[in-house]
Amino acid sequence: MTLPLTDRAALIRNRARATAAPVAFLQEAARDEIQDRLTLVKKSFRNPALIRGFGDFWDGFLPGAHVVDDEETILLEQNAHDLIVHAMCLHWADDPVGQLIQARRSLRPDGLFLGVMLGGETLHELRASLAQAESDLYGGLSPRVAPMAEIRDLGALLQRAGYALSVADSVRLTASYETPLHLMKELRFMGEGNALHSRRRTLSSKALFARASEIYVESYGDGDGRVPATFELIVLTGWAPDASQPQPLRPGSATRRLADVLGVEETSLED
Repeated sequence: MTLPLTDRAALIRNRARATAAPVAFLQEAARDEIQDRLTLVKKSFRNPALIRGFGDFWDGFLPGAHVVDDEETILLEQNAHDLIVHAMCLHWADDPVGQLIQARRSLRPDGLFLGVMLGGETLHELRASLAQAESDLYGGLSPRVAPMAEIRDLGALLQRAGYALSVADSVRLTASYETPLHLMKELRFMGEGNALHSRRRTLSSKALFARASEIYVESYGDGDGRVPATFELIVLTGWAPDASQPQPLRPGSATRRLADVLGVEETSLED
């Protein structure tokens, strides 16, 4: 039996704890990215849906939207929506392709999917520092930061899920912290703490975090005594296929030479 990536109960606890004193700059940046893309689409949406994990922040983002939690089985009817926004939770999905397929099936023809998630460059400084510290102290590693998809893979995932005109692009943010421990504390109030099913269930030693902090400062610290932390937002755009959309031409069906279109002289290559 394959173990799940995410401990769902731990993820829900982490999100609930974050509501006490939320650190929302990532959610705000994600919301701005989605809003920017919606303004570029010259189309009105009358039946939107929203998939989210942070209800306090995202509810109300799309007026009149059908709102659901980011469960592995998405509770949306098939062929019911002309817009689906998947808001900052796809990186915790056990089966992201399955989530994309479910969303596509819930779209009407020519319906738009917009998703935003954390990408593979996120917290690379912290991951490297923790891994080195654990290796130095214990000679091995334990899962501490969720694996996140790389942008080069996500465009292919959209195509596998059946989307047309699919695009994946990224936005890189850098935050500055007084110390690595301040970063780790703030992650708890983002709701992005360790919720991996395979995580270590006992308390980690202070020596581990002290050593990780030393490595972090030595490797990434700036001249002001602070440390940076990278967050990568990946935005996914795809459309449910429809006959009205632009279609690629069949290979060999061109009626004009490229050289004629560009107004240049064609040069033959030697065999």
